[in-house]
Amino acid sequence: MEKPEKQIYEEKVLKCVNGYIALAIEFLLIAGSVLMIVLGHIAENAPVFTIGYVLIPVNIFLLCGFITVSPNEAAVLVLFGKYKGTIKQEGFYWRNPFCAKYNPAGAASGAKMNFISLKSMTLNNEKQKVNDAEGNPIEIGVVVIWRIKDTARAVFNVDNYVNFISIQSDAAIRNIARQYPYDVSEDGDEKSLRGSAQEIAEVLCDDLQKRVAIAGLEVVEARIAHLAYAQEIAAAMLQRQQAKAVVDARTTIVEGAVGMVELALDRLSGAGMVELDDERKAQMVTNLMVVLCANKDVQPVVNTGTLY
Repeated sequence: MEKPEKQIYEEKVLKCVNGYIALAIEFLLIAGSVLMIVLGHIAENAPVFTIGYVLIPVNIFLLCGFITVSPNEAAVLVLFGKYKGTIKQEGFYWRNPFCAKYNPAGAASGAKMNFISLKSMTLNNEKQKVNDAEGNPIEIGVVVIWRIKDTARAVFNVDNYVNFISIQSDAAIRNIARQYPYDVSEDGDEKSLRGSAQEIAEVLCDDLQKRVAIAGLEVVEARIAHLAYAQEIAAAMLQRQQAKAVVDARTTIVEGAVGMVELALDRLSGAGMVELDDERKAQMVTNLMVVLCANKDVQPVVNTGTLY
């Protein structure tokens, strides 16, 4: 037996009656009802004042059809369980009083009285512990800026669009974290979570947008807000980073010292100030390298004897 296809709702912009015009008509109807009641009693015409009394609750019911839409808000209207349309333009309107506003997210959506908020909203989920591409446990958190693009999709295609994007954000960041290492490798050619923040943010945004498209949501921006090694390996990774920094610093010092020693020997030989054999050159190079590469200040020794 084939399963029925799921209906995907699309937004329909609803054009309602101008509220000020409807309000003027409503005042005329109320005035007419009062006039019929008064004239009916004066003329002792029972049908006339009876109709006037009947029109009073009808007029009160019609007053329930007025609706005010604020800027960056929308009203999704449902008539007896059927989607009728969405009011997205700000203003004062009158709609069928039987049409009810519908918003399953409720107060969590940031709107009031079952309206749909079209403002950009920020999602900041809790940090997650995942494994990167190299299998290292890391803690990662993401900040997502999003808004509703299609109100019908957001309201009818998912149960709660606020919870939906929260769950999909967690799934997207887990998927991205497994594809990249925390830091660059020794080759330095591949992307990493720490070193390629902009590229990772673009990939994360694209992946999350595909996941929430069914809910009519638009991901404006998605960025990694927190990134660190998990507690169980943080100390070991810190030692590794410190050791790498020490090696890099020593490499720079040695390269600079070699250049300075080479320059000193060239200057002494070129000026003809002193003639050094290979043994004395080697001793001079050793002394200079010790002086230049030492961690502490050296104590000079003055030789008052002969050179040999």
